[in-house]
Amino acid sequence: MSEKATLEVIAPTVEEALAKGLAELGLPAEAVSMEVLDAGSKGFLGLGGRQVRIRLTVKGLEEEPAPAKMEKPAPRPQAAKPRPKPEPKPEPRAETQPGLNAGSPAEQDPAAKLAEETLALLLEKMKVRASVSAQRDNSDSDRAVILVDVRGDDLEVLIGRRAETLNALQYVTSLIVGKQLEQWVQVTVDVEGYRNRRERQLRQMARRMAEQAVRSGRQQTLEPMPAAERRIIHIELRNNPQVETRSVGEEPTRKVTIVPKQ
Repeated sequence: MSEKATLEVIAPTVEEALAKGLAELGLPAEAVSMEVLDAGSKGFLGLGGRQVRIRLTVKGLEEEPAPAKMEKPAPRPQAAKPRPKPEPKPEPRAETQPGLNAGSPAEQDPAAKLAEETLALLLEKMKVRASVSAQRDNSDSDRAVILVDVRGDDLEVLIGRRAETLNALQYVTSLIVGKQLEQWVQVTVDVEGYRNRRERQLRQMARRMAEQAVRSGRQQTLEPMPAAERRIIHIELRNNPQVETRSVGEEPTRKVTIVPKQ
């Protein structure tokens, strides 16, 4: 095919734009490549914001004409050459034992390798230069998680406001990996340790707001957060005997309230 079909989609978030584009094309995620043309902006106090704009390109193979065959001239007779002496055979090399320098964690785990390659390709399409590494985290006995770490310079664009861009990249990567492996795989994408820093901030804020709720005797309502961040607040305060936590509202403005116990 000489050209690849493309579709530009505008939506409030990258995740919504991708879903909208896939539905319009009638294709699965692995059949297209995505380029973020505009990461959007919330504007000041909700005014003058821009929506996200992405371009989806249907993947395809371009057939190139086979090179014309050239007739070879008839070989000219040559004088017999002396036969070279046989070279000594190399000694067989010892095989690498499992677990000893057998490659990186991603090379040893198919899911981790696929997640690493998928995110690296997405960043390449976004024209973002960064290094990507992935490994499987088996610390949770109930479920395995693929941890993908992105390192580089000036990568704030991959995080976005309230980690919206980062969460969209994580969702798309999980979707593509799951489609390829034909099973759900939980993928966590982090950029320059952002998620660990954010988790520490949320835990500190949860404790501080709980103390304020107890002192004032009034419930404290936190800012809207995605489900993963709300979960951190609930876990941090679930053993606090003086308060209880509740999630209120509708997505994407769902919040956590900290209520003092009577």
